[in-house]
Amino acid sequence: MSVSWAPRESAPHVPNLEHGSSKVVLLSVPGMKCAACIGKIEERLSQIKGVNDPRVNLTLKRVSLSSDLPVEHLIKALQSLGYEAHPFEPSDPKINDDAISKKLILRLAVAGFAMMNVMLLSVAIWSGASDSTRDMFHLISAFIALPATIFAGQPFFHSAWTNLSKGRLNMDVPISLAILLASGMSFFESLNSGIHAYFDAGLALTFFLLIGRVLEHQTRSVARSAVADLAALEVQTARRQSGTNFVDVKAAALCVGDIVQVPNGMRVPVDGKILDRATLTDRAFITGESDPVVSQPADILHAGEVNLGAPFLLEATAVGEETNLRQIAALVETAEHTRNRYTTIADKAAKLYAPIVHLLALVTFIGWISATGDLRQALNIAIAVLIITCPCALGLAVPAVATAAVSKLFSKGVLIKSGTALERLSEVDTVVFDKTGTLTLPVRNFDLGALNKDEISVVKALAQVSSHPVSKALAEQLKDVLPSTVSSIIEIPGKGLAGMWFEQDVALGRGQWLGAPRDNLTLKIKDICKPIKSKEDLREGAVHTIAFLKRSGLDIAILSGDAQEKTATLAKTLEISNFYAEVTPVQKLQIIRSYQSKRRKVVMLGDGINDTAALAAADVSLAPGTALDAARNAADVVLLRRSFDDLPMLFRIAKATVKLSKQNFVIASFYNALAVPLAVAGFATPLLAALAMSASSITVLLNALRINLVR
Repeated sequence: MSVSWAPRESAPHVPNLEHGSSKVVLLSVPGMKCAACIGKIEERLSQIKGVNDPRVNLTLKRVSLSSDLPVEHLIKALQSLGYEAHPFEPSDPKINDDAISKKLILRLAVAGFAMMNVMLLSVAIWSGASDSTRDMFHLISAFIALPATIFAGQPFFHSAWTNLSKGRLNMDVPISLAILLASGMSFFESLNSGIHAYFDAGLALTFFLLIGRVLEHQTRSVARSAVADLAALEVQTARRQSGTNFVDVKAAALCVGDIVQVPNGMRVPVDGKILDRATLTDRAFITGESDPVVSQPADILHAGEVNLGAPFLLEATAVGEETNLRQIAALVETAEHTRNRYTTIADKAAKLYAPIVHLLALVTFIGWISATGDLRQALNIAIAVLIITCPCALGLAVPAVATAAVSKLFSKGVLIKSGTALERLSEVDTVVFDKTGTLTLPVRNFDLGALNKDEISVVKALAQVSSHPVSKALAEQLKDVLPSTVSSIIEIPGKGLAGMWFEQDVALGRGQWLGAPRDNLTLKIKDICKPIKSKEDLREGAVHTIAFLKRSGLDIAILSGDAQEKTATLAKTLEISNFYAEVTPVQKLQIIRSYQSKRRKVVMLGDGINDTAALAAADVSLAPGTALDAARNAADVVLLRRSFDDLPMLFRIAKATVKLSKQNFVIASFYNALAVPLAVAGFATPLLAALAMSASSITVLLNALRINLVR
């Protein structure tokens, strides 16, 4: 099936995200950790009268909403849920992210160092130390373990206290209870010459759980919003007409109706109407059209287009938030928000885990104290239950596999930016490709076989004086050719170049302008036309990848802003029946959403600004390493190598990642099924529980390494 969208003179209007006269408020909420936070925050804010459209971006840890209420009122509402919040500052995300990463790594190092030292002391006790010697080693262990545990366990303690103070439970509550009770009971035993102390158990719990927390944070922190990169493409200054002169002003100061001059090689600063002459602009970054576009006076240009011809005058028709570029950025942010609702396997498992653990430990404690009346024994057994059921393996199950998969893929030139990308990729059933820059490479190949040596040197002389992308590609291909002496060269926007060569008229341009029968690149010398055939290079590995996707039962489509004929030719070459040509960025987004409305899971591959909103809206998004910053940062996965040869392996590893993650949960569950009855029956001391917990964690880590066997 082929679909061609009608070309447009101006982009469809995107509804303003503000409600009425309400202002948009951005809040930074650094305490958000998982998909469950999104629902809690949005539900609470939606209940406040005067708050409209609250949206959470988990990756950026940011909340956006429309409201005229004081910011302090909104911050208090979030604080009532236990979330620290403050007005967003542009520099906040990166600064906060770096600070959190450093703190987690420092706490992990402290926990590991203290654990090793306490275990060395424990070896002496296990070897037969008794009485005063044993008590001394226990006290030394306490002086090492207690400060280290209090410092290293802060992420869990803070989260647990925040949730408990608001009447909620999460996984950090049983973790904190296990660590604190094991450490507190051990200190009590040490002061009372007890035989057993379990400082190493508390430190081991903290250490292994911090590993999971660090792995999760590192994969999440790589993700970055594309909105800032779209903003970076905006022109900061513009030349505004003032009387008979032009004055440099900030682009933000421009108003509708202002007349601005756009110099050669510069980006258009605002959406506007051409006033004085035909222009040639490169809008590939915005629309995906591979060839520059000729626009006539009264035509509309959009912010971000690059002037490839002579300077021209533009009357501003849309400025600031109303420009096409800003509207695309708004679409991207909305789409990113929607995708951030994805719930990971670990989130789903954790939802039921915490209350079950607490209930089991409480029942065990009540049962033993009722049966024996011995508070110390009942507490020891309850602690053992908390430790042995502590979600250490659960916390490592997904991060361990994901980290092993990310490492393997990176060695193959595939950069995974999102912690849930592989899970989502394993579920897709539809693959959508952009054409220009994704399936095809921007570099052209020219067949000069129909030209002799002198004619090739004329082509070089004409091409080297133009900044047109086709001319630049020709000049690059002919970089070793000595140009002929061609005089009086002029460039006619949208048509080509003309000059004199040994008193003969010569021209290089499109066939119709030169009287040639086809609209191909043509060299004309006097009345003789010589065609120069060109084609876009197909990205290496594209044919192999398309064949693999078809064998895997996935539906494939092409979305392109390029012309119908070029898109159809490529689709025929790759044997893809479903393609859309001449689509705008908004239309690309609409097509992705139409697939999703039919319950399809879509992966999008694109490289330009025109793909950014679609990339952000897709269930999974991929971008080649040659893509613009905005597209790379909107994508979950970046393909660093030029070839698509490793793309099939990415899909296979995604499937294997989910399979191994589920296996890890089975391992953790099997471990609990064996160990919990022993702990409840009083046969497992806290020390043995800690050793069993460590064994399950190591097993999970070893199973995760099996991802390296995937080819």
